[in-house]
Amino acid sequence: MRLSMDLELQDIPGQLLLALQPLKDYKANIISVVHHRDRKTPRGTIPVRVVVEVDRAKLDTIKNKLKDSGIAVVRAGEDRFIEAVSVVLVGHVLDSDLGDTINRIDSTGFAEVMDLALTMPGVNEPSSAYLKIRATGKAEIQKALTILRDVGKEKKLLVIDPIEMEAV
Repeated sequence: MRLSMDLELQDIPGQLLLALQPLKDYKANIISVVHHRDRKTPRGTIPVRVVVEVDRAKLDTIKNKLKDSGIAVVRAGEDRFIEAVSVVLVGHVLDSDLGDTINRIDSTGFAEVMDLALTMPGVNEPSSAYLKIRATGKAEIQKALTILRDVGKEKKLLVIDPIEMEAV
């Protein structure tokens, strides 16, 4: 079963390796590790999201091993976002409040922007943003794209639709 875990690590060398050790020990297949080295939680720790494939029966044991190692497990469970698409926005993306655009997707509860890359060729030039959106299912991806298209019309942004859906 695919599961995701949100962890908090101390900002000291070796913590990421320490967090991954129980996953190795219990034969979890690591799908992704997102280590937000440049961010800090209110507790001064580094947030890390790990997505793994592992027998659900091993999850509590893994969580206990992590806690015993001083790793805070903030959330652990089934990964509810199972579909993803990548889209491109072209226009004056920053001037049109990119934060608001992202929030309109994130606030749905069924979709979120999980990746963002921005290109700005010049101050008065149109910019472009690559967004990867994930959602709880195919219908929800379509709803998120409809929201994004509506926002694009409102803010005079060109929305380049995805060529195909991606599996998360």
